[in-house]
Amino acid sequence: MTEKIYLQKVEEHKGIILKVVNLYADDLEDRKDLYQEIVLQSWSAYHRFEGAAKFSTWLYRISLNVALTFLNKSKKATKLKENTTPEITYQPQELSERADFLYRAIKQLAEIDRSIIMLHLDGFDNGEISEIMGLSKGNTNVKLHRIKQQLTTILNKK
Repeated sequence: MTEKIYLQKVEEHKGIILKVVNLYADDLEDRKDLYQEIVLQSWSAYHRFEGAAKFSTWLYRISLNVALTFLNKSKKATKLKENTTPEITYQPQELSERADFLYRAIKQLAEIDRSIIMLHLDGFDNGEISEIMGLSKGNTNVKLHRIKQQLTTILNKK
């Protein structure tokens, strides 16, 4: 029953994983590996999900942590063993021309800044972003303001 609930929640919120994957992995194989690693880590941690935060907040935090760790590792991708996680596979997401333009601009930001702006664009308030990222609310406010300025500069150059 737990697996069924987990699969349902991940299906409802798979957009979160896809956004993280598209922002932190450049080629298809890395995207597949990162997607599977996020699924593996979230499944491994699911028994500890207490519901104190929204599932989407919890999944974002895990996805971002896995993505940042994934980037810092050399290409030693963890291979999933059969029956260790529920069956969920990466399916490439088609992006509109505008979305692709924005993703390319966001990818030019520092890793943490990508996470912050992605959460902001997904409608999380600064308090939720602070909680997910482990930052103070004041720091989040300042970072978000600076990130918006950077993105404006990047987008105006193109």
